[in-house]
Amino acid sequence: MFWQKKDNPTAETVGEKVGMEAEGFYRSGKMHCAEAVFMAARNQFFAGMPEETVRAAAGFGGGGGVGCVCGAVAGGTMAFGFALPDDKRKVKQLTKGLHDWFRHEYGAACCRVAMPNARGRGGCAVLTGEVARKMAELLES
Repeated sequence: MFWQKKDNPTAETVGEKVGMEAEGFYRSGKMHCAEAVFMAARNQFFAGMPEETVRAAAGFGGGGGVGCVCGAVAGGTMAFGFALPDDKRKVKQLTKGLHDWFRHEYGAACCRVAMPNARGRGGCAVLTGEVARKMAELLES
């Protein structure tokens, strides 16, 4: 695919596949971070849901438009709920795991605080892929 990284043309794990797909959606310019993570999760974990469900993530890009909660993390959190609709306890546990991991990696779950750290690692496109990869790993654990 046009957006795959040249140094890693194939994904070896589900997490890598989901991460590469989310990064590609973001790089296409057709989706922001939350939509990209959610769509990649949908494609892997709940493909029976209509693509229109991605619209639910529309307001979360750019930290909800105001720089607060990272949109990629919000998209991953939404994906947990769709992937595990009958297990709120597990959704809560996975959400905590994703937030804890993100804060460790980027310094905060707040978009405007995390962005300076993301720029040094490839920006929002890479961050989006990394969040999607971690979300998929958590779902598979």
